[in-house]
Amino acid sequence: MSGWSARDIPDRSGTTAVVTGANSGIGYVTARELARAGAHVVLGCRSERRGVAAVERLRAEVPGADAEFGPLDLGDLGSVREFAAALSGRPLDLLVNNAGVMALPYARTVDGFEIQFGVNHLGHFALTGLLLPSLLDAPAARVVTVSSALHALADLDPGDLNSEQGYRRWIAYARSKTANLLFVHELARRAAAAGAALVAAAAHPGYAATSLQARGARLEGRKGMERFYAVGNRVFAQSAEGGALPTLYAATAPGVRGDDFYGPRVMMWRGAPGRSWRASWTRGDVAGERLWAASERLTGVECGALKG
Repeated sequence: MSGWSARDIPDRSGTTAVVTGANSGIGYVTARELARAGAHVVLGCRSERRGVAAVERLRAEVPGADAEFGPLDLGDLGSVREFAAALSGRPLDLLVNNAGVMALPYARTVDGFEIQFGVNHLGHFALTGLLLPSLLDAPAARVVTVSSALHALADLDPGDLNSEQGYRRWIAYARSKTANLLFVHELARRAAAAGAALVAAAAHPGYAATSLQARGARLEGRKGMERFYAVGNRVFAQSAEGGALPTLYAATAPGVRGDDFYGPRVMMWRGAPGRSWRASWTRGDVAGERLWAASERLTGVECGALKG
């Protein structure tokens, strides 16, 4: 794993990958490098304009790349179902649950969920469940979910998953990232119990220079905070290329196991990917089962192929 880079990605010819939130940042880099390795890549993006532009940019950077855009709004379960339906009937080798929002002002998804929990967790839970038959049809599929080192700020509150009893944007973000790790833990446990050749792993980018940090400030017109985040990205953050490496490692490297969690090795901040520390509450079987049941109830997506 020492010094691992995108050049170490094994040949992906003949495989199909879905990457959510792939029009920019680490999602775009992930999609581009998978395509460079020979995979057919579907870029799931909310904006058609940005998604199509990302595919065109990818094809320019990787001549001959096999990539396509798919409309996907993770804040709208109807959109999630339509996206999954368009991919049904063919094996899927890799699903990268990358898209996310960070520390936004309080808002709700189309279906009425607090937006960070709804987009970061519930949308990806539903997408994974709907694509599970295609994943299980592949010989050795992986599901990689992008969490954050900031999950350590807060455990889930099972009695207030939608932050209805009070909203603190960074705590809500941390809880959604804890939910990502609990989801991976439970998915890995269920896959192992079913004897399925499916690896569920997680990754985080450390501090990567993307547009994610400043979006909340931009939405509220807080120019000072927007400039603060921009300076932080220039001075302290690693590039999106560096931030994508843990995801790419989890998605492609040999020896990745169920419930592994990868991130930058230097203080969980930057550098080559390695196994990452995670809070103890993200490995709880009871908490994972409880979140899974609540997610099935809230989304209406039941993962019948992997019973608990």
